[in-house]
Amino acid sequence: MVSAMPEQLAGRFSIATLNTWGIHLLGSRLAGRYTAIGTEFEAGRADVVCFQEVFTYWHLRLLARRMPSFRHVSYRSSVLGPAGGLVTFSQLPVSGTDYQGLGTPPAAPGISRLIRSAARRKGALVTRLAHPGLCVVNTHPMANWDGDWSRTNRFYPLHRAQLATLTRIVRSIGVPAVVCGDFNVDRDSSLFAEFIAETGLADAFEGKCPPTFRAEYLPEGNVPHCIDFILTTSGIRAESAGLLLTGQVALPGGPGYASDHIGLYANLLLAPP
Repeated sequence: MVSAMPEQLAGRFSIATLNTWGIHLLGSRLAGRYTAIGTEFEAGRADVVCFQEVFTYWHLRLLARRMPSFRHVSYRSSVLGPAGGLVTFSQLPVSGTDYQGLGTPPAAPGISRLIRSAARRKGALVTRLAHPGLCVVNTHPMANWDGDWSRTNRFYPLHRAQLATLTRIVRSIGVPAVVCGDFNVDRDSSLFAEFIAETGLADAFEGKCPPTFRAEYLPEGNVPHCIDFILTTSGIRAESAGLLLTGQVALPGGPGYASDHIGLYANLLLAPP
């Protein structure tokens, strides 16, 4: 695990995050969507981009072809593709990469073996940047298909266990860090509040980010929530933050959304230690 403190830490740094898969495979125009996603970030403002749900090496190649300026690509290899579907693209040099799983979730009523098996494949990808000397943590805990993050929901023990593991990962880093990803946890839930309290992380959007999952892809009557985040440790302050890929993009066969998630970006200021 990366743990050495940087000799000097000062400057500005921009980061973005997006869950890329999202939409159901059938009729999803996936190659066209990945082309649009890669093109957006290649022309954009971020120095580092955290992607989730990049499940195969084919998906990875689609992005890499459209993002040639991001010469440093971090992930851990698995049989089919990047472990946990996590990939971090960087225009800045990378000095180290570490992937840690979020562990086996506890057995709970209503959580099948299939769900627990899928949860075991979730993790956190830690990428150390050579300069300015910080870590970027890209993560994607298990989805909650009920849209209910209360303590009585069947997914609550699973999410609590995964966030506890993520907390230990963040605490162990030892250098300033940015934690990004699709957390699959509602910003207004007790789960998220406890995670923030235990890690001391700050929200780049200061709790003002709108729902990041598109209402168009929810069952009728369901309310969208903010479940994607850019969070920072002490020593890093968000100067500004905003949304990416909010509208439809040009795709083969006509306009469509690049993902069922909205992308986030933040311009960060790093203070000397």
